[in-house]
Amino acid sequence: MVKQFLMNLLLAFIWVALTGSLYFSNFYLGFLLGFFILWLMNRNEDDQRYFNRVPKIIGFILYFLYELVKANLQVAYDVITPRFFMQPGIVRYPMAARSDFEINMLSTVISLTPGTLIMDISEDRTVLYIHVMYLRDKDQFIRQIKNGFERRLLEIIR
Repeated sequence: MVKQFLMNLLLAFIWVALTGSLYFSNFYLGFLLGFFILWLMNRNEDDQRYFNRVPKIIGFILYFLYELVKANLQVAYDVITPRFFMQPGIVRYPMAARSDFEINMLSTVISLTPGTLIMDISEDRTVLYIHVMYLRDKDQFIRQIKNGFERRLLEIIR
């Protein structure tokens, strides 16, 4: 999988060198073209993990950026208006993540989102305690984390 990723990066850099345009959008286009070329060359191979994970990683990054911007706007709006809309609360979140790496990644992603903070992890490592700044519905928040961050993250890692 690492070999295919490095080859994809090499193809993207070759694309940038051939076009002579050193912009992120051009690099991204070269990465997508390289991904397509590698997929065409390796579609009969048994190991397709790279070609399954890259779209999931890109989807996770876009989802995280969307949630990040949404949370930032919510906190910024609350700061600049005279009335506070905060409804703080602590949520007991049961995790599907089990390994140390999975728990660490999930807690980091949740903590990076403004308005949420990981307070503690249970002794048996099955529950996260999350402080939420805008908690309107506890069950909806748990579903949002479970179907959003955790599901997407575990699809990439596992």
